[in-house]
Amino acid sequence: MEQPHELVVEAPRAWDRPIVTVPVLACLSLVGGQLPSFSAQANLWTLGTGGALIWLGSGNRVPRRPPPRRLSPGAIWWVLPVAVFGVLEGATFVLSAGDEFPTFSRLVDPMLEDELVRSAAWLGWLTAFWGLVRR
Repeated sequence: MEQPHELVVEAPRAWDRPIVTVPVLACLSLVGGQLPSFSAQANLWTLGTGGALIWLGSGNRVPRRPPPRRLSPGAIWWVLPVAVFGVLEGATFVLSAGDEFPTFSRLVDPMLEDELVRSAAWLGWLTAFWGLVRR
């Protein structure tokens, strides 16, 4: 008589669980929030954390989640304003429009002077990036 084969499911790695990743992302964002905006230290911190996340996502180091099968018809209404905003932001940056027509980064910079707001922005950025790494 032949033995039935057991189904084996790979357990998630200990560091890949939310109980580990959420505090790690929170600590990284708290450190990033303490750095002054547009400073060399902040730029290096951004490049370092972004590079580490790209490195994790470039191989099979992190288990992948299945991508959605299709975008819903309402997704175009989210993509359209984001694309228009990206073109507008890029054009004002390339043309160096200055204070007459400032980029979004310049408009948001006064709000990012507070370290708590900067840390919250960092946490949002890291969480979105981690979601992309998992895809």
